[in-house]
Amino acid sequence: MAEQATQSERAQIIDQLLEAEQQRFADTHPKSQSLWGEGRKNYLYGGPSHWMRRWAGGFPIYVDSAKGAEVQDVDGRTYTDFCLGDTGGMCGHAPEAVTEAALAQLKRGTTTMLPTEDSIWVGQELAHRFGMPYWTLTTSATDANRGAIRYCRMVTGRQKVLVFSGCYHGGVEEAHVEIRDGKVGLRNMIHPNGVDHSKVSHVVEFNDREALAEALESGEIACVLMEPMMTNFGMIPVAPGFNEFVREKTRETGTILIIDETHTMSSGTGGFTKTHGLEPDIFVAGKAIAGGIPAGIFGISEELAQRIWQEVPHVNPKKRQSAHLGIGGTLAGNALTVATMKAVLSNILTDENFDKMIANAERLAKSARKLIEKNNLPWHVTQVGARAEIMFSPQPPRNGADVIATRQGDLEVLLHAFYMNEGILVTPFHTMFLMCPATTAEQVDKHTEVFAKFISLLQENGVV
Repeated sequence: MAEQATQSERAQIIDQLLEAEQQRFADTHPKSQSLWGEGRKNYLYGGPSHWMRRWAGGFPIYVDSAKGAEVQDVDGRTYTDFCLGDTGGMCGHAPEAVTEAALAQLKRGTTTMLPTEDSIWVGQELAHRFGMPYWTLTTSATDANRGAIRYCRMVTGRQKVLVFSGCYHGGVEEAHVEIRDGKVGLRNMIHPNGVDHSKVSHVVEFNDREALAEALESGEIACVLMEPMMTNFGMIPVAPGFNEFVREKTRETGTILIIDETHTMSSGTGGFTKTHGLEPDIFVAGKAIAGGIPAGIFGISEELAQRIWQEVPHVNPKKRQSAHLGIGGTLAGNALTVATMKAVLSNILTDENFDKMIANAERLAKSARKLIEKNNLPWHVTQVGARAEIMFSPQPPRNGADVIATRQGDLEVLLHAFYMNEGILVTPFHTMFLMCPATTAEQVDKHTEVFAKFISLLQENGVV
């Protein structure tokens, strides 16, 4: 084991180790590298989505196939997948129930801008599972959040959306913010685009009761848009009683509470909301809800629905209905999405499968903690439901400011590159692991072996 390096030496060593891992990646992925070069000729940022460029190898792997909890690339390499499409693949890749439902519906038509009989079952199941009586389907959680925000502004007459610093709620403009020098600024890596975010957003630190109460008492906030615990800036646990405090203060100030469970839906069949008895006005989810077919959902409470109907009444069959609400999309709630959503809710995201997923997340977290303790490392592991995360700081962060102050981004990138070379995929934006029904204990144990090798690499080079 090498003597531990100074801070400046450490940064240089990590850079050198990353360069070596990226070279190892290039040497073993010639076809992916060639395809990446071709893709850059026709795509604005190299791939069909600019998110695809953010993997740590220097270029992304190009996927040949994916099944269960494994991905195979065009270079013939197989990976254990704990990223699962950053939650979009939480049902596992190509689950049989979704595949069969999709194929059957493809033969009967994918989209007509008309409802199908399956939609009745889906609506009833959503109400039963998540506790909201009225639902709207969208093509993504981003669209669901946008629609929810528009409803909130419509019924409150207020403009601002309160979010927590470091949050992520898809492509929602109002959520592209964090606290910078005590003011509203754009969150990490989002480029300015001419919008004055201070006019549409108010941002406070997560778990900060005083700042939240002060903001809501101003009477300017239409809604609070939040995760019940933060998952996209590193996993930030919610402080005891904070969710209940948010609910109390939003009710006192006439502010609508939106809980976005796109990630935390991995807590169980009813999401974090059902598991912990929360009471949102609007419940949002997406990504995995239709087994990887693009889809989002938002459910609305009885009380809020009555307020919305006062603004825009129920259908009057004697009048032509125009697009009063300003949300939606031609493909929202299409027959293919509804069919696959039914398959997911009835056959995949079940209590039995969540029990397996959560057990594997607990197994991964426990094994990682043992390695951290054995090697006396100043790191920690957070696990909630079927999701876990390793963070390179001694204690779980309380808020976004803690993440900014303690995050070791260079070490995260090195870990991601090393993991890919060892046949493991994790969320490329931070070190978060997600289980699907097909994840096995053996795959979790493979991660433990690779994590031990990563620790040894750092020790041999004096990084830790």
